[in-house]
Amino acid sequence: MNLLARADSPYSGRSAGQAPARLPGHRGKHKREPRGRLGVGSLTGLGTMLRFMLRRDRLWLPLWVLGLSALSAYFANAIAVVMDSESLQAMTVFAKNPIMALITGPGYGMDEVTIPRFIVGMYGVFLMLGAALMSILTVSRHTRAEEQSGRAELVRANVTGRHTQLIAALILSVIMNALVSGFMAVAFQLSEAAPEPLSSTLLFTIGIGVLGCVFAAVTAVAVQLSAFSRAASGMAGAVLAISFVVRGVGDMSAVAGGGSVGSGGSVGGDLDWLSWLSPLGWAQQTAPFTLDRWWPLLYSLGLFVLLAGLALTLQTKRDLGAGIMAERLGRAHASPLLTGPLGLAFRLQRSGLLWWSLGLFVMGGIFGSFTGAMDEGAAGMPKEILVLMGGRSGIVDGYLGYMALYFAIIVAVYTVIAAGGLRAEEQSFHTEPVLAASVSRPGWLGSWAAVTLLGSAWLMFLAGLGEGLGAASSMGDWGLLGPTVLGHLSQTASVWALLGFTYLLYGFAPRLMGLSWVVFGASAVLALFGGLMQLDDAVLDLSLFTHIGQYPAQDLSAEAVLWLAGIAVVFVGAGMVGFRRRDLVTA
Repeated sequence: MNLLARADSPYSGRSAGQAPARLPGHRGKHKREPRGRLGVGSLTGLGTMLRFMLRRDRLWLPLWVLGLSALSAYFANAIAVVMDSESLQAMTVFAKNPIMALITGPGYGMDEVTIPRFIVGMYGVFLMLGAALMSILTVSRHTRAEEQSGRAELVRANVTGRHTQLIAALILSVIMNALVSGFMAVAFQLSEAAPEPLSSTLLFTIGIGVLGCVFAAVTAVAVQLSAFSRAASGMAGAVLAISFVVRGVGDMSAVAGGGSVGSGGSVGGDLDWLSWLSPLGWAQQTAPFTLDRWWPLLYSLGLFVLLAGLALTLQTKRDLGAGIMAERLGRAHASPLLTGPLGLAFRLQRSGLLWWSLGLFVMGGIFGSFTGAMDEGAAGMPKEILVLMGGRSGIVDGYLGYMALYFAIIVAVYTVIAAGGLRAEEQSFHTEPVLAASVSRPGWLGSWAAVTLLGSAWLMFLAGLGEGLGAASSMGDWGLLGPTVLGHLSQTASVWALLGFTYLLYGFAPRLMGLSWVVFGASAVLALFGGLMQLDDAVLDLSLFTHIGQYPAQDLSAEAVLWLAGIAVVFVGAGMVGFRRRDLVTA
């Protein structure tokens, strides 16, 4: 309650008992701001706001910057140590495979491969994804999350411009991406790879930083559209996922169509033009150490300026705390499902689960439809390599098994985000009213965990179904459907183990839930690239995703499935015990 607005206050401007005056433009819940063009007054307090954000990110900023830089240094040194010239030449066959084009990119320079070209072509896209995620989370945390918690209104009550917070968040994101680019360049130059020339290294790392800035601007637009930080981050994440799929389909089409990708010539796929519709594609089309083209980055810079201007324009057209997309009114009467914690947990996760279901099913269908093209392309492989890979059927099985692993990693992202939603409910003071009713703490955590566990299994089923339908239709062999779905479902246990670890952290130390992303990143890197780096089995076994087997190419390990599922159950149970014993943490 505002004490200055009390009826008997000398600051109220009215006598006791008089009806309160209605502010001009007041619409109830949200605070109406004056509208106008962007000017100097809109940026009042920018320097102070930026310093405040840097102060708040004194932990996250070095973790993101040093983490991504260390990852690039690891790639550069590990590849240089474990691979000689013969190994690199042998890897060119895999690099030109449509599977690798789908995941890693066009593979420029693989005709005359060098260690820097191999690192850029095979691992560059994952560094780009890391920079994009860093930017999405940074902008959302400093803008929409602040409005949702009410802190932004307190900040606006001071001498602060209308656009100060948004512009400061964008500047902070640019600073973080610039630091990532600089530290990566230093790490790359000092590595065993010894890349030359320096300009190519700078092109590679600056391309990563510019891509991160693009998705900072994407998030700046998203936070204007929705009134909720999770929804805004989900929108920006969906744009990133679409960009990755569009780029992947374009590059895969180019390689499957027999185009010349490695040397930078014109590609021959029917859908290769799709790569130029994606910001990820623009960064990869610079082709560091091969073509060294700087001009594709102009597309990214232009999109950044356009989206930043759009975000500022949209901000002038909405109220503080509201979004451009109007919030829908709820039903007059609650569904019977909401009478228990399980139904409430499902209701809170329903929207995200729906969009993930649609996206994964479509992705599975698209990726599966390339199975026939891969089978036809295998006919042109050298006989020795074809025999080594188990023939054409072995290539098809290997692709389907690898995609099961790939989708497990994607679904693992969903589970960590969904588990983080439970923490967000607690920070938003929504958990306390739930627990004030006849709901126990273990019951609330267990209900949320049950929805997430079953939801991840559902997503893996849909991904396998889409992949199997696409593969069966392209190959004309409907016998592929069952093994493909089974291979995808079997990977669910590894996702559950990561999810259990996340709930364990939530129960005992919710502020440390970010460690789940560390475990996820390490497990994903080892699963995707550990074999290429010729790491020992003991190191590969540290990953959650390497134990089950990539069915149908490999036999399933029922023992690993049971162990991982059991670990998930034990971790969730332990998290319930910890949650029961600790206080609620809202900050």
